[in-house]
Amino acid sequence: MKRHIQALLASAALLFGAAAGAQEINFGIISTDRSAAIKSLWDPFIEDMQKQTGLKVNAFFATDYTGIIEAQRFNKIQVAWYGNKSAIEAVDRAQGEVFAQFVDLHGTPGYYSYLIVHKDSPINNLDDMFRNGKNLTFGAGDPQSTSGTLVPGYYVFTQRGVEAKDTFKVVRPASHGINLLAVLNKQVDVATNNSEELDKLQLKDAEKRKDVKIIWTSPLIPRDPLVWRKDLPADTKAKIKKFVLGYGKDQREKDILKGMQQIAGFKESTDAQLIPIRQLEYAKDRAKVAGDTTLSDAEKAAKTKEIDAKLAALAKQGQ
Repeated sequence: MKRHIQALLASAALLFGAAAGAQEINFGIISTDRSAAIKSLWDPFIEDMQKQTGLKVNAFFATDYTGIIEAQRFNKIQVAWYGNKSAIEAVDRAQGEVFAQFVDLHGTPGYYSYLIVHKDSPINNLDDMFRNGKNLTFGAGDPQSTSGTLVPGYYVFTQRGVEAKDTFKVVRPASHGINLLAVLNKQVDVATNNSEELDKLQLKDAEKRKDVKIIWTSPLIPRDPLVWRKDLPADTKAKIKKFVLGYGKDQREKDILKGMQQIAGFKESTDAQLIPIRQLEYAKDRAKVAGDTTLSDAEKAAKTKEIDAKLAALAKQGQ
């Protein structure tokens, strides 16, 4: 992993170099599908951003969230698209700050995490999956993915007092795009995914979408944020925010956004959008402490008290 991160950082430096003051911005984009396919969808947006802001904007595509986080931490990337879980890492470790949030095509405030199987699978629900788990191959999500790891990890596994690695015969972490292809090609039995990815498949190939069966749907997850580095100059931030929040007004821009990520535009947001996801992380940690047989009662009480204090602090922030 360390070698992979170093390679990503070196690649970003070679391709783009350090940002030249307020004149050059490197925009990090997670590639949930083949990079070339994602690039063709995002290029018009990046080009419009460059024209309308007067900034030189370079797109940087990475296949995992950790690569984007580390690149932002070392200021090789100044603005990035994240999921909520990875955005927490960017805010806590990479001088990140949430400034905008995706707006759904239908006006819904979020999206859903799924567990999916091929339509021919005899697995129809979670009971079937757990009953046959030791014979199944599981396509897990990127470790920093909200809908691929955190949400299903808590609601599907932690709440049952189990972990994915102990449930299945084989666990293979991958991006949503790779997991979806693996299910379609019957290379894994069950995989994590989300409503955004399946909506894109529906748009691209409605017949293939019929080959995917959903066996679990999560509670609603807040839409993905855009995160910039806090230390960007104020005038650069103003240009970026004006462009992002104003984008999607005419039909051409609407079509670009729909193709990019099945969204209608962006709305202003802050780090407060991450509070429910932080709470979910702590709730998951609390459940693990309660079930940890290696800890004494006193150790469990101390760790639980510490987590409860963090949850209480978050609750006050959210008021």
